[in-house]
Amino acid sequence: MIDYDPHRWWTYFHYLRGSMIKEIVYRVMACVLWSAGVAAVHLHVRPVDIPATVHTLAGISLSLLLVFRTNSSYDRFWEGRKLWGGIVNETRNLARAAGVFLRGDTALYGALVRWTTAFPYASAAALRGSPADLGPRAAELPTEQVAQVRGAQHVPLAVARRMSEVLDEGRRRGYYAEYVQLQLDQNVQLLIDYLGGCERIHKTPMPFAYMLHLRRALVLYCFSLPLALVDAFGWATVPATFVVAYLFFGIEEIGVEIEDPFGNDDNDLPLERICDTIHNNLTALLPDEGGARQG
Repeated sequence: MIDYDPHRWWTYFHYLRGSMIKEIVYRVMACVLWSAGVAAVHLHVRPVDIPATVHTLAGISLSLLLVFRTNSSYDRFWEGRKLWGGIVNETRNLARAAGVFLRGDTALYGALVRWTTAFPYASAAALRGSPADLGPRAAELPTEQVAQVRGAQHVPLAVARRMSEVLDEGRRRGYYAEYVQLQLDQNVQLLIDYLGGCERIHKTPMPFAYMLHLRRALVLYCFSLPLALVDAFGWATVPATFVVAYLFFGIEEIGVEIEDPFGNDDNDLPLERICDTIHNNLTALLPDEGGARQG
């Protein structure tokens, strides 16, 4: 994700990164070259203009389709951010509540915190289809357990299971009753629920028919637009087509980029930053990191 100041205009006006220009430049330039050819033929060979009425009516419908596309994509983007906000909150809640009961067993509490910090890293890697990543604290966990988790079919689920096993060990050692374990484990369950919500977004793209129809309509509209403009605009058809194609293809591409907000695109969610925030917050609670001294 690109950080920016929404109150500043001209500072970002020339930015290419995150602006969709690189993604749409070939489509837009194809429209521009086609419009130049249409203008040349119309002005120097024979008239090729068509009435603009159809494009006026179609432009309204196409605009509504693009608005729906962008709104649907942003809903997915914002829901993904809320789900990751829930992951942040539940990891904090688990570490906070468990610390009250496990304060006398630093080894067991440390294991719980380290597995908890591993969960967001594992979740981010799973959503991106990357190799299993358990974060910087994985080296402090038992090597055999880490190897088993990395080799699991669903790595975040395996991490959550380790967290539940640590909570169960705390109950068996008599640090809290069974009903307290159930309450603590509720945080782990919510982490799995939030990850499931992210997977639902990631694995459910926009319906193919909608995507295909919208793109066909965009191509037909933008490439036939010069024929509707050339009689009234002449050579000005070229910049007019450029503006319309840039707007329409850019809006559609924004929807494509943010509909799955868990990737590595410029406008996707900053999952690395969120994972690092969880890691830093929870690490500060470990006694050997000075968290206990601060208390």
